[in-house]
Amino acid sequence: MDVFTPALLTQTALAFPDIDPVLIQIGPVAIRWYSLGYIVGIVIGWVLARRMVHNERLWGGPAPIQPVDIDDFLLWATIGIIAGGRIGYVLFYDLGTFLAEPLRIFTVWQGGMSFHGGLIGTTLAMLFFARSRGIDPWRLFDVIAAVAPIGIGLVRIANFINAELYGRPSDVGWAMVFPTDPERLPRHPSQLYEAFLEGLVLFILLWVAVHIWLKLRNPRFVTGLFVGGYGAARTFVEFFREPDPQLGFLLGTEWLTMGMVLSIPMALLGLALVLSARPAKPVPAATDETK
Repeated sequence: MDVFTPALLTQTALAFPDIDPVLIQIGPVAIRWYSLGYIVGIVIGWVLARRMVHNERLWGGPAPIQPVDIDDFLLWATIGIIAGGRIGYVLFYDLGTFLAEPLRIFTVWQGGMSFHGGLIGTTLAMLFFARSRGIDPWRLFDVIAAVAPIGIGLVRIANFINAELYGRPSDVGWAMVFPTDPERLPRHPSQLYEAFLEGLVLFILLWVAVHIWLKLRNPRFVTGLFVGGYGAARTFVEFFREPDPQLGFLLGTEWLTMGMVLSIPMALLGLALVLSARPAKPVPAATDETK
């Protein structure tokens, strides 16, 4: 009977693509695929969000959000994503290291961002922004949730290019040896699993909910679908993703990870939001007195 050894597995693994994590280097300034993923995701999301609030068919009448609101929220969203993502990583994944060296918190270019932290940061930004504009927060949540998978998918592809957040050892035919892996074992390309499920599949599902099911008319349905869909997809992928080395598996198990602990409640919350969503009263069209 054939026995797979690390050496044999390495011989049968797919070659990792040689893609420079730095797209363009101009003197000391480097543009990385990772940062580009965030930038392109935010810009495309902004364009699509503006189109949604322009389309009265999606809302059953005038949208409760104006295009200028989407424009103005762009800066708020960027701050929420970056600040929340970094603080979330510090708190959820490596608090001890940052307590020992507090200044490392600001070295974002060295990596270390948490999706769950970014989600919390963006949620707080939406709450404060909606309150300042007199907007129902759920309507803003729904618009941003519908476009969020674009950035998520692009950043996961950038994680793959950076050869970070790779999967567990495996003998599947598409396993890869990542150059950053000290053990040099064939592993699941779990970043691509996440890009597919959390990015492409979730975006398509939300697009159908918005444009075919017309669920923007039901406040918090789209938000719930995003939160629950991401939570379910991330929990599934965690069975293939290598846990962070400073944490490992939790509670003495060989399967429970911090990603699961943070994502399972998301799946349950998302389900509750979807089931509780109800149609909203259409926004009345502007008249000469209200224009």
